[in-house]
Amino acid sequence: MLDELREIWESGSEEERELLTLAVKAIRQKRERNSAYMSGFLGLSGQYLDEEKRTYQFIVPVTPFMYNRLGVVHGGITATLIDSAMGSLVNRSLPQGRFAVTTELKINYIRPGTGKQLRVEATILHRGQTLVVCQSSLYDDANRLVAHATGTFMILSRNREATE
Repeated sequence: MLDELREIWESGSEEERELLTLAVKAIRQKRERNSAYMSGFLGLSGQYLDEEKRTYQFIVPVTPFMYNRLGVVHGGITATLIDSAMGSLVNRSLPQGRFAVTTELKINYIRPGTGKQLRVEATILHRGQTLVVCQSSLYDDANRLVAHATGTFMILSRNREATE
């Protein structure tokens, strides 16, 4: 395996070397922040856009990892970015011992994801005792809408997770 990695690094394309770099970044981020590997591959690092902490944003670089065969951002990556923004917003708003999981995701794809970076914003529309409803929009670097979604998240307790 090490020989194969070395061969890719030494004689592979720039795109292949970038993918190896992303893999190392994902592993490092998992170790440092205990985040999902996908978070590292996508370069997720978010911030709140308002003082009330009801809107959250990721700005991510478009990398070869994200492309489909047509050379645009894969629809599944678009969905993952949207779901991750909404999920991060909801989970950051919960008290310790509680977490949320996606129970429903509805996406409208408007145009292909292109450019050098993508921006995704998520907002909480409604918070109940067990469900949170959000909306999210993803934009290209020309600020054109790429996709819009709504999502529903179920709030669970950590101790419930162990019993189910």
